[in-house]
Amino acid sequence: MVSLALQKSSASKAPSSLVLAASVAVAAVLWFFSFYVALGNFWIKIACSAACLACLAAYFGERPSQWFAFTKKDLLWGLASAAALYFIFFAGNAVSRLLFSFADIQVGGLYQKGEGTGAGLILPILLFVTGPCEEIYWRGFLQKNLMERLGPYKGIALATALYALVNLPAKNFMLMGAAVVAGLFWGFMFLKLGRVPALIISHSVWGVVIFAVFPIA
Repeated sequence: MVSLALQKSSASKAPSSLVLAASVAVAAVLWFFSFYVALGNFWIKIACSAACLACLAAYFGERPSQWFAFTKKDLLWGLASAAALYFIFFAGNAVSRLLFSFADIQVGGLYQKGEGTGAGLILPILLFVTGPCEEIYWRGFLQKNLMERLGPYKGIALATALYALVNLPAKNFMLMGAAVVAGLFWGFMFLKLGRVPALIISHSVWGVVIFAVFPIA
């Protein structure tokens, strides 16, 4: 299973460590703008930020066609994992509210960032932009290359840590905790499957459900 996750595209050259570090710096700047700078619509900002990262992955990483080579197995994995992660978050939210007095305010604050935006815009952004682009960059590009350099488990750990740390500008402990849980979930899923398509389905469907269909706040 590990070998599947570490296989390299015959048409691409592994990016240097400097390129990986620079891409993370770009991600940090984009997430700072999306979460901390009040200018503009939050959903449009986060969509543009995720798309920029996917473009970096396309330029320095694998052939984009590999990301969208969906199979029936990808669909089953994607839908089942999206449901599983939603219930993990649903249960985690309930427990967090019992343990942390700030949990309710911080979780509610995440939803408030997108207030005033209609479902007609949020749904396609989550389904076709944010979900796919985040998985293409964070798991399909960054984690894949970190795993090749550091080994599978250290690669997952570092990629997940970076996935959480770029959310620091939001000043939201619950968001960072959620990023750790989701990062590990999709990180090990990528290790198991060795490909991105199922993760794209998982992240996209999960995002639509948790933010637009059955929000937990």
